[in-house]
Amino acid sequence: MNYTTLGNSITMNEKNGDPTWSAFDITDLVTQRQESGQAWLPFLNLSTMTVGVYALPEGGVDHQEPHERDELYYIVTGKAMLQVEGDDMAVEPGSLVYVKARVDHRFHSITEDLEVLVFFSTAEPS
Repeated sequence: MNYTTLGNSITMNEKNGDPTWSAFDITDLVTQRQESGQAWLPFLNLSTMTVGVYALPEGGVDHQEPHERDELYYIVTGKAMLQVEGDDMAVEPGSLVYVKARVDHRFHSITEDLEVLVFFSTAEPS
C-alpha cells in the first residue's frame, strides 16, 4: 500500500495526481496555518476541488474579491458576520454557507478569531 503522511494527515493510493482518499486533523491544519503566518493555507488541491483553512483575526478586515469558482465555508472557530450580495448573516462554529462563483461576499464585524474551512469547486460555473 502506497501512502504518505504530513502531520496528522494521511494520503493513500494516489492515481493520476489525485489521491483516492485523504484524512486530515483540523487541529493540525489550524496549527500549520498559524505557524505559516498566512491567512490562507491550502491543504488539498485536486482536479475536482481545492480545500484550505482561512483565518481572520478579531476586528480584522476581509479583503477578498469574488472568486471564479463556487465555494462552501464551514466555520471551525470564531464569530463574525458574512455579507453576501448585501445580505448579512451571523456565522459561528458549525455554520455552513455556500457562495456561488462571482458573487460579492466578505466577512466583517469579526468578534472572535475566525478559522474557516473553505471548499472551492474546480468545475466551470454555469
